[in-house]
Amino acid sequence: MSEENLVRVRRLHDGTLIDLSTGEPYESDLVTDWDRLRNMTEEEIEANALSDPDNPPMTDEELARMRPVPNPKRIREKLGMSRLEFAHAYELSPGTVEAWEEAFPLYPFWVQSFLRIIEQDPEGARAALEKSYRKAS
Repeated sequence: MSEENLVRVRRLHDGTLIDLSTGEPYESDLVTDWDRLRNMTEEEIEANALSDPDNPPMTDEELARMRPVPNPKRIREKLGMSRLEFAHAYELSPGTVEAWEEAFPLYPFWVQSFLRIIEQDPEGARAALEKSYRKAS
């Protein structure tokens, strides 16, 4: 990416783009051909992705270090629990469980960690929570 072609903008709550270098409203003269993009073949998509210098393909080492984001709904269903049962078992509100399922995979890292613990050792997670609750009493 060339710095001379880079425009930094901020989107206001009303959708207006402001050019951060001038403070003036920004309108791009570039037009996206959405029909062409929607009709691209898998080969064209792959070729475009591979040709993007700002987004090179991941190396085998990078791919090996990746961990999948835990899916809360899949974990809950694998345990055979309703949202209410899952919430009760892991000291969460039913609304939190619903929000995590709706937001998947966009939730904080600590949520991912907690879900990984539940996925790996659901009974251990419940026992640890119960033990900490008894200590606090």
